[in-house]
Amino acid sequence: MKNIITYFILIFLSATNCAARIYEEDNPDVIIKELSAEIKIICIRYERQYLQKEQQLSLINEALLNAISVDKKVDLLVQKDQIRTQISLLRYETENEISKVRYLKGLQIIKILYEKVLSLDHHFASVRTLNEINKISNPNQYPEYSKLKEIVAGKRDKKSAFDLTSVLGTNTIVSVVQTFTNMLGSNMTKEEKEKELGNVDCILDFTLRMQNDLNTIYFETAFLQTSNDKMKQEIEILFKDYTKPIGYIATLENCRSNDDWESVTQKMDDYLSRLKSATGTQQYKMQVNLEFPIDRLLQFITQYNNFIDQGGKFYEKFKIILNSYENEKQCETKLPAEYKKLKSDIDVAINKFNVAYKPVEVNGTKMKEILYGLNEFD
Repeated sequence: MKNIITYFILIFLSATNCAARIYEEDNPDVIIKELSAEIKIICIRYERQYLQKEQQLSLINEALLNAISVDKKVDLLVQKDQIRTQISLLRYETENEISKVRYLKGLQIIKILYEKVLSLDHHFASVRTLNEINKISNPNQYPEYSKLKEIVAGKRDKKSAFDLTSVLGTNTIVSVVQTFTNMLGSNMTKEEKEKELGNVDCILDFTLRMQNDLNTIYFETAFLQTSNDKMKQEIEILFKDYTKPIGYIATLENCRSNDDWESVTQKMDDYLSRLKSATGTQQYKMQVNLEFPIDRLLQFITQYNNFIDQGGKFYEKFKIILNSYENEKQCETKLPAEYKKLKSDIDVAINKFNVAYKPVEVNGTKMKEILYGLNEFD
């Protein structure tokens, strides 16, 4: 019995750990927290070495004050210069390690945000199309209304009735006006007119009230999709700028398709090795080339956050629009299934914008850590 219980506990823990790993893999906030923790570890480790060197310098300075012979003083000055060189080397190694962590964590964030942008692209491509919006907002698309037009056409006054042109026939308002005009002039009885109107009253009420609102949802969704296309282009340019200094030339799309992230890491290690052996102006330029893309990443994160905030507000607006139909309860059984599906899609989208696509949490302290590698100890 104990073995069985242990077995199920292990399965549960395994599933929990797996879920945690999946969460970390698609959450840039987790990466930023990891960045902060790793920078802190690096700073603490090197801080101890700095203190040791500073203590050695203090002892040498004290010894210099008490030294009498010139040889002793020269020997102490040489040691002092060596320790200062060691401190400079420590500082350089600290910056190198922090640069590597920042760069690789930044690369992880780019990878995650690219997946989110691609997911958004798929989301916008799968929302209601113009034809589907037209289907639920135009009474001419409903069989009940088409049947009414046929009945009216069969009983209209042939002398006073008229047919619309192909252009005006597709216009909702003109089509409804013509149908009612022909109905009034037809030989239908009062009971027949009331019966047929009862079959289409909810359809006409819904489509005439909601047509403009439904079109608004379509066109504003199209705007969001266009904006997301620009986001996709921006992050692909960012990746190009981000990897150019280390000599990686493949596009973000190709890197993702070929799962070539390890090659980027290897290029980064090679670059740091060259940076370590460089001197003077060349070393400074290489360091700047490594730091600049981090700033570009932060700019993109700000752009991404603004877009997600905007998208979430748009969908909140869509929800209000769809819930604004005042006769929904009265006409519930006659409303199109597409309308209910659209409402459900909007709720799903709002949840995605709040959870799956949510903005990246980068406050002042975290921004300094990413941009400058500065860590504020607790």
